[in-house]
Amino acid sequence: MVKQSHAFTSVPLEGQTLPEFKEAKGPSSNVISEIEKIEEGCKFTFPYKDGTRTVRLQRILFRSHGIIDRGTIVARVVCAYTHCVPNHCDWSGKKFVPKLSFPSVTRVSQKAFMDRCKEQAKGEHVGIPNHFPDLYWSFDIPFDERSPQTNFKERFRDEYEMRVLQGSIQEELRPLLSLETALECAQVFYDIVQCHHWVYTYPQILHRDINHGNIMVRVKDGKKYGVLNDWELAMWLDERDGISTSQFRTGTRPYMAHEQHSPDWEGPHQYRHDMESLFYVILLLATLFSDPSEKDHEHSKKRQPYTQWFTQDDDFLHLKKISIVFVISWRPNLTRFFHGFLQWLGRLQQCLYDGFTAYTGFVKRQTDNPHQALHFNDDTLGGHFSYDRLVWIMHQFSEETLETHSCEWQKKLRELQNNKDERKK
Repeated sequence: MVKQSHAFTSVPLEGQTLPEFKEAKGPSSNVISEIEKIEEGCKFTFPYKDGTRTVRLQRILFRSHGIIDRGTIVARVVCAYTHCVPNHCDWSGKKFVPKLSFPSVTRVSQKAFMDRCKEQAKGEHVGIPNHFPDLYWSFDIPFDERSPQTNFKERFRDEYEMRVLQGSIQEELRPLLSLETALECAQVFYDIVQCHHWVYTYPQILHRDINHGNIMVRVKDGKKYGVLNDWELAMWLDERDGISTSQFRTGTRPYMAHEQHSPDWEGPHQYRHDMESLFYVILLLATLFSDPSEKDHEHSKKRQPYTQWFTQDDDFLHLKKISIVFVISWRPNLTRFFHGFLQWLGRLQQCLYDGFTAYTGFVKRQTDNPHQALHFNDDTLGGHFSYDRLVWIMHQFSEETLETHSCEWQKKLRELQNNKDERKK
């Protein structure tokens, strides 16, 4: 069992030994949130391959606030074994992150999604794992019959979704604030689009929670890769039609697509909603930060509307995002460091504007001709806000050509360029 927390059962899952904290100096607790009281130096042992591994807890890195559907706890640990032989221990010199989250019992685990991705990351796709978290171990622990969750379920029945404690240990990744140049930021964002497309197309998974904290950086052989992290809210595409409206409305509020804030929105969650979330990630970073690691306090009053996105409700956010998406003259006020993103943001907003204008026209035609079979691609807003459009816009930044990783997109970009050249003739 996990000492310091008794809100869940101590009975192991079948074929599994539950982890435990050792030498913790903090007082025992009845709630999982008290994990913050575990002090630096306590140890965490869990089964790994044919034996066990022990890590030493350093500090809490992240606790989510305002995220719909769960609260995630992330800490930093290192291997507790002090006699690792270099090149003989695959954990030697590495830092690791245990992550605890509380999804509903019906949610698919992050491990299941990552296993499917690894199965398909072969041949020309062999490099795609550079853009995923590397999970070393994971576990699920259900809450026991005496927990508040069980009481809520008995009282509210179908209105309450039971939770499970999901845990994992993965190699520590670097945050966006570790990037040093605007060009590095652009490459990371472009990596995320390519990764999202691959996952949507091949393993057929939809992430559904694109936000600033879920876009990470992996440094490998001196090269930086954008990593799409935190798959707890993801879903299989073939299960999208059977999911309730409440489960569609997932994400991190400041970054959610504008439609998701509307009480009238009933889903389904499309990949364009994730791409609209990426638009807001770039917008908020480029307006509120003087560089990736520092907030821009000097001009904070001028950008006050965006700072309010982190504290206001859905009605407020819905109106603010509508004033971006549906206003053709919209132009953001970016900080100097991120000024190169002005063209990206302007063109992406134009795609959204054109797409929703086309959708409005489609709805009108459908109303005027109720007996005529009409079609509109809602996933791409009639082709205006598609992967093709995003890759075409984002494969270059400030006259620099970014790295396109897949042969598929390299070929597609050549085709798009040839089409553009033909139209000029």
